[in-house]
Amino acid sequence: MIKFRGDRAAQLVPQARLAGPMPWVIAIMISLTVIAAAGGLALSNVVSNARAELAGGATVQILEASPSERNRQADAAEAVLAEHPLVGSTRRVPDEELDALLEPWLGAGAGSEAVPVPALIDVRLRGDVTQQSLGTLRGLLVDAAPSARVDAQSSWLGPVFSALSSLQWLAAALVVLLGLTSAAAVWLAARSALGSNRDTIEIVHLLGGTDVQIARIFERSVGFDATLGGAFGLALGLLAILFLGQQFADLGSGMMAGGGLRWFDWVAIAAIPIIGVVIAMLTARLTVLGALRRML
Repeated sequence: MIKFRGDRAAQLVPQARLAGPMPWVIAIMISLTVIAAAGGLALSNVVSNARAELAGGATVQILEASPSERNRQADAAEAVLAEHPLVGSTRRVPDEELDALLEPWLGAGAGSEAVPVPALIDVRLRGDVTQQSLGTLRGLLVDAAPSARVDAQSSWLGPVFSALSSLQWLAAALVVLLGLTSAAAVWLAARSALGSNRDTIEIVHLLGGTDVQIARIFERSVGFDATLGGAFGLALGLLAILFLGQQFADLGSGMMAGGGLRWFDWVAIAAIPIIGVVIAMLTARLTVLGALRRML
């Protein structure tokens, strides 16, 4: 039986290499997959960091229209909270900081007389915030600050966390969809190559070549194209990630700062083209073997 292997076997099927569409299609798919995966990983880091930061945080609002009474209740609330063993630390948010936060909506120079702004106290508990701990804080403030309202900081961002989780699932779905699209492109290319080289394949069979040997020819060719396309696609994807990361870093947002990629995220991203090559070669092999069984 003739052994069709190595360069001699690959020469049996004419290959266009970079002149053909396959490497470029794979490069585009890999680059899009890298961007989608990086986005999903960054969102995951944002959510996990924000949840960890807000897990032990509570906010006390003093909802009192009178500035003097509001300040009195805020001072009393701080004193009561600081003495309780459940509380790790407290911080009264300065009025200047609140005015700066409200300036984009109320405009510059909008004083507390025009729009009564609640006094805010940032409370850090020694453990995670629970309904029981919130109830304890409310009970402490009933007499000292009747106008106080106690909320878990994480509850304010509940809708944001839900939206970010939806975007994570969307990124995961895009990665799966792009993987299936790449496999479909390899399937179509393999089928097209089989059709255009049908006569050569029949001669190889007559000379004693097996289906597995023929499949290896196509598998090797697709693997070479997928490697070239994967490397180029990874480079494009990394450039896009670095550019977008710089754009988000310039925003100066604390939440966005928690979305940086960790070392194992970069490892996962670097593995995408490798996985793409494996999927492309496996798809080509299965496609050729299945088609040859029906062809002959």
